[in-house]
Amino acid sequence: MAELNLQIRPLFQLDELDQVVELQHTYWGNDEEAVIPAHMLFSIANHGGHVLTAFDNEKAVGVLVGFLGTSMEDSRRPAMANLQIVSKRMVVLLEYRGQGIGYRLKRTQRELAVKQGVRLVEWTFDPLLALNAQLNVRKLGVTCPTYLEDYYGTKERGGLTTLGASDRLLAEWWVTNRRVEERLFGARADLTLGQYLEAETPVLNPTTRSSDGVVMPAADDTVPVTLTKTLALLEIPHNYSDIVQQNPALAVRWREHTRMTFKRMFTLGYIVTDFLHERYDGRDRCFYVLSYQGPQFETVNLN
Repeated sequence: MAELNLQIRPLFQLDELDQVVELQHTYWGNDEEAVIPAHMLFSIANHGGHVLTAFDNEKAVGVLVGFLGTSMEDSRRPAMANLQIVSKRMVVLLEYRGQGIGYRLKRTQRELAVKQGVRLVEWTFDPLLALNAQLNVRKLGVTCPTYLEDYYGTKERGGLTTLGASDRLLAEWWVTNRRVEERLFGARADLTLGQYLEAETPVLNPTTRSSDGVVMPAADDTVPVTLTKTLALLEIPHNYSDIVQQNPALAVRWREHTRMTFKRMFTLGYIVTDFLHERYDGRDRCFYVLSYQGPQFETVNLN
């Protein structure tokens, strides 16, 4: 591929939004329910939202759609007190992935949020997709305080379910928070998996590998873990999408296993604050880092 000549700009005109519809089709196919139509994109773009489009020269290669919304946690509060940007859709052409386009789109979205005086951007993502977690948590600095079980239901609709499940983590991106700025601007070195393990950070779900090298979740979901530290590690496979295709039963097992562990930890007062994707012990390893955010920490036994 020739050198990338990337420019990102918001689109507002109805006729220029047709290319964004076509861009969505490259990912979602002909599933009309999954594709935001041009007239809806037009309304979003011209009423406080945005359709940020990445161009390589004149070719549309990525898009990020967001709109203004409010939190429903306390509907009695004035809307302005709950104002946020809801980041709904991001698509990058397959042949352009791995070049940081999604990251640059999100950085541009952050600039818009700051300009509008909005502190919080929210979206959801599948907790078993390591590449998404790497971008959202590690690179952008989101935190995830909530696990949403079957958020989009269990019916196959618009590509939102995988093997009958649509679990999501809620990503909260507090765009002016110092922690986010440190991630974006490299003000602080990120810790490695080795450093977390050297500090004796407990691993919630020690994994094994099958004879053909596939990572397997802990055989016993009730393995007792006593938490004596404010941090914990939760491992996921680095290639969940491949497991879905090659071993659906194992993919379902991973979903059930991580669902139970995430929900248990969130109930205890932990949230996701980091993600690690590294070569360690000769293989790709992926871990969520969970941090305790509840009352003064006390030893917790997960039995």
